[in-house]
Amino acid sequence: MTGAAYPRQARTGPARALPILGWRRGYDRQVLRHDLIAGLTVAVMLVPQSMAYAALAGMPPVTGLYAATVPVLVYALLGTSGSLAVGPVAITALMTATALAPLADGDPGRFAALAGLLALLVGVIQVLMGVLRLGALVNFMSHSVLSGFTSAAALVIAASQLKDLLGLRAERAENLPGILASLWRAAATIHPLTVAVAGVSIAGLLLLRRYVPKLPGALLVVAAVTAVSAVLALGDRGVPILRDVPSGLPVPDLPSIALADVRALLPAAVAIALVAYMEGIAVAKSLAARSRQHVDPNAELVAVGAANVAAGAFHAFPVAGGFSRSAVNFSAGARTPVASVVTAAVVAATALLLTPAFHHLPKAVLGAIVVVAVLGLVDHRGAWTAWRTRRADGVTLALTFLVTLVAGVEAGLAVGVGFSLVVFLHRSARPHTAELGRVPGTATFRNVARYQGLVTDPQVAVLRIDGPLYFANAEYLADQLSALAEDRPSLRAVVLDASAISDADTDGAHTLAQARDRLAGRGVALHLATVRGPVRDLLTRSGLWPAMREAGQLHPEVADAVDATAGTPAGSDRTPRLPQEVY
Repeated sequence: MTGAAYPRQARTGPARALPILGWRRGYDRQVLRHDLIAGLTVAVMLVPQSMAYAALAGMPPVTGLYAATVPVLVYALLGTSGSLAVGPVAITALMTATALAPLADGDPGRFAALAGLLALLVGVIQVLMGVLRLGALVNFMSHSVLSGFTSAAALVIAASQLKDLLGLRAERAENLPGILASLWRAAATIHPLTVAVAGVSIAGLLLLRRYVPKLPGALLVVAAVTAVSAVLALGDRGVPILRDVPSGLPVPDLPSIALADVRALLPAAVAIALVAYMEGIAVAKSLAARSRQHVDPNAELVAVGAANVAAGAFHAFPVAGGFSRSAVNFSAGARTPVASVVTAAVVAATALLLTPAFHHLPKAVLGAIVVVAVLGLVDHRGAWTAWRTRRADGVTLALTFLVTLVAGVEAGLAVGVGFSLVVFLHRSARPHTAELGRVPGTATFRNVARYQGLVTDPQVAVLRIDGPLYFANAEYLADQLSALAEDRPSLRAVVLDASAISDADTDGAHTLAQARDRLAGRGVALHLATVRGPVRDLLTRSGLWPAMREAGQLHPEVADAVDATAGTPAGSDRTPRLPQEVY
């Protein structure tokens, strides 16, 4: 991008309490101009989107405007990303509807109250995670889980909008089979004129995005179809329209907190908190890398958490950083969170002054906006890449995708995370091990399964363990050493290359000592080489290190260990070794 440089956020003095103040350094008229343009651009995109996502969440469309004002302003004050655009997003809107529908029992007032409570819970969870510096917890949601979940959620979202696109009087459902069954039962109520409105809206959105992507396609389609609806009185012809849209902004009012509701909403709140943060931090880091700015993950948790608390207090629903809007914000020239301040101001003005203009807006247009927006989230390329790269990742993605489709978004996310953790534990419990051989004429050792012409000794086996030595895999590794001694009767020494053992625990040290004793009982000596400092410290505290040092079974390099077991001195042509007394 050209134009004003990207300011750097200071993190000292008042900026620690109010991060937006950290952008003052280097802020000038040129930067302000870029922020104004970006803020206006995103606001034009956000007004129709926020109303559409509110309808997806089961809330009145005007609450989408509420979610795009004060929460956006709060994030702008506290966030560390200069480009992230926070507000209503499709996935969290769907998760909100899924969580609230069974509890609200068709009561719009209770639904709205529960939505505020849910946003409050999401915000509190995120703020606590940020304060406790638990941002790394979201790393347990692997890319495969997130890709499968997002793709399936996009299809569920698109299917959930078919009743509005077709004018069907169908019941709401939370998963794809339920949605399709509901649509089938209501098929007789299809409304041809509503279908025509939906078709024209989708075509307009796709054509504008394809040929004139710089124009605010959603706003243009909303304006054009609303005008036609008013002129032709489509509402009187059976096309569902918004009709009366309240104007003004809500007065802050914390939702009532009932312990039973908190318990019922807590699982959904945790899921939404993690998904919302993952969605935001991923795009924030990507844009920060391109603008050479820094994003603080834990500060982002606090910022988006505070935004959700504000959403709960202002009669809205959970918010997050959105992929598409953030990309538009960045490409439009956003340099600092001031762009989000501009966006919030424009949306607030819309809520105060322009809501009567949405009276004749067909609901099918909002459904079309949602469908066009979410279908781009189906990540078929990512699925193929995951399957081709590692089968376990492909299975994780496919399982998350299928469970999300069949059982719903929360179940899909839980199963995906649980399965990926099982895969991780399985991998760590069976770390990769390699037998090494010496490259002729050198002190270098390589994997005999990958290189040819290596020199090996039938009396000395050299093994490398690629992973930590801890309770989950210690016995597995000890069994491998015992099996090696059983399979090779001529073996008299095993050299363990510990260069890839990054960590160890008490169980690992204890099992290693037992394995040493078992091998000794077979007349096989266990030697350690290239042990990392933290592992060496733990082995010292366990008492194993001094015992092995006294027996001469510790070596700074693999070649030293092999030469010692062979009874020959280390070659003089090799690189200098660390002093032996260190070991």
